[in-house]
Amino acid sequence: MQKLIMLIVGAGIGGLSAAIAARRAGHDVLVIERDPEWSVYGVGIIQQSNVLRAMDQLGVLENFLDAACGFDAVEVFAPDGARVARIPSPRLVEGKPANVGIGRRALQSVLGNCAKGLGAQIRLGVTVESLSDDGAQVHVTFSDGSAGAFDLVIGADGVYSQVRDLILPDAERPVFTGQAVWRYNLPRDTDLDALRAYNGPIGVGLVPIGPELMYMYVTTPEPDNPRYPRQGLAAAMRGKLANCAPAIRALAQQITDDDGVVYRPLEGMMVHGPWSRGRVGLLGDAVHATTPHLGQGAGMAIEDAIVIVDELGKHDNVEAALKAYRDRRHERCRYIVESSLAICYGQLGKGPLVDNHKATAEMFAVVSQPL
Repeated sequence: MQKLIMLIVGAGIGGLSAAIAARRAGHDVLVIERDPEWSVYGVGIIQQSNVLRAMDQLGVLENFLDAACGFDAVEVFAPDGARVARIPSPRLVEGKPANVGIGRRALQSVLGNCAKGLGAQIRLGVTVESLSDDGAQVHVTFSDGSAGAFDLVIGADGVYSQVRDLILPDAERPVFTGQAVWRYNLPRDTDLDALRAYNGPIGVGLVPIGPELMYMYVTTPEPDNPRYPRQGLAAAMRGKLANCAPAIRALAQQITDDDGVVYRPLEGMMVHGPWSRGRVGLLGDAVHATTPHLGQGAGMAIEDAIVIVDELGKHDNVEAALKAYRDRRHERCRYIVESSLAICYGQLGKGPLVDNHKATAEMFAVVSQPL
């Protein structure tokens, strides 16, 4: 397809990945971001082997690895702290780690700097007011009073996507699961060389994100979807860990800074119908918001970005490319959403308990397949 003028709504992981892929393919790109500060919370994120492969395809792998901490296995522990399995992760890029942990701010910096370096324009504090697709272009008015015409608009604006509401008002909506996740950065254990996942009603994970830093994630039942005040948040997180394995209880004593705690209710959503209308398409959490139990939310968005630009190069019109992208991505993303929710519901007693050893090995087999 000839050079396109593209608008990407959302300058998060998926939106920036799409900007990089599109610029490398020769398209003109404007990215808009609602947050005028372009802020990211400061804890870490797991990026598994398929993400390293995707970063290689985007041409940012070395900068990505420089900002990350690599590891090659996942360790699964029983609720009492006994290790039950160590699962090697497949390496999909020769000579590179299988997985990494990375700070979210560091990841945004890597992707944002690359997108800008390739010539993508990024405008902060701006949202879409309206979209009008006349079949040849999408005419967009923005919240700052400006307007533009684009050959393609991509909504990468998250689980509460404004773009999804504009083009697919009857699509599925995010649903609260009854569970939430807590995250906190801690000094790294000297012997931590893998992701450590602790099973139980309170799920806990430890992920290395630097030579001296790791982050802890904790999934807890929160049936009434409470809102915890910032003051006392660290004590609340410590309290959630009171009956966990001894090693986790010991680490919990280091959770002391209310501002260092990131708390988020967990929601799930899978759009089973179209992911586009005309020249406007969606990617990432806007169409397949997953809980973090398999660590693949960001990975699915990054893969979406690569595939959508790849399909643009294979088709003579935008509409056909967007349909082919959805058809290529739906089953893989459905698997991640549903398998992650199965672990969540098992922890909550809403379904059978899931063997994390088996689920992790199966997930690696699925995401190792080509895009």
